[in-house]
Amino acid sequence: MTLPHPNTDQISLPIVLGVLGDPTRLAIVRYLASKQGVPLNCSQFLDFGSKTNLSYHLAKLREAGVTRAEVVGTNRMITLRRADLDARFPGLLDSVIAAAGDDPALPAVGGHDIEVHA
Repeated sequence: MTLPHPNTDQISLPIVLGVLGDPTRLAIVRYLASKQGVPLNCSQFLDFGSKTNLSYHLAKLREAGVTRAEVVGTNRMITLRRADLDARFPGLLDSVIAAAGDDPALPAVGGHDIEVHA
């Protein structure tokens, strides 16, 4: 089962930029980008905050069209919608991720910096 997501043509630049303006959500996107398309279970994001807070941030990313969440059994698998974002706004995601890589204020997973290969 796939949760509701906007179609590619429904992804709005102001909404995407607004969602990425939050440091926790931006760190989640950096982390997803570092995994190069590998779906991640929600539990792999627990370093970013409490389950309730994480659920809120993941929902905001999904509703904006930045991520895709698919229910597999009892798990929610999260992926970055890189192809959709690149088709809609070429170069935006890479620019945001590169700029975020220089920001020491962003949360890091396990207290360690995340290496991102954009």
